[in-house]
Amino acid sequence: MQAVAHLRRARDWMDAHYAEPLDVERLAAVAGWSRYHFIRSFAAAYGETPMAYLTRRRIERAQDLLRAANLTVTEVCLAVGFTSLGTFSRRFRELVGVSPSEYRAKHPPPPIPGCYLMMWTRPSNFG
Repeated sequence: MQAVAHLRRARDWMDAHYAEPLDVERLAAVAGWSRYHFIRSFAAAYGETPMAYLTRRRIERAQDLLRAANLTVTEVCLAVGFTSLGTFSRRFRELVGVSPSEYRAKHPPPPIPGCYLMMWTRPSNFG
């Protein structure tokens, strides 16, 4: 299998499991490589480390939820895989330029309860 296929498999797996607790060892195992070879190869191919990619994807998903779901910032933080509100807020500000609360104020969600929105937009296992 080509190197890019191993990396793509790990990246796609991260995209599908971004909200779960993930570490480099698990991601390297998905790619079928050692931890250090995986980190170097991923960074060379995608321009960022696996954990930087994962953090960016989590923040992108958080932006979606802040715009679309009537969830609190803490609920969004936990839904995208962060375990610390402080870390989430700091990384959000670093990547987006404003705090999650400021982002929410600029992009208010519709008046639909977040639990319903998440239920309606959850991928189906059928088909």
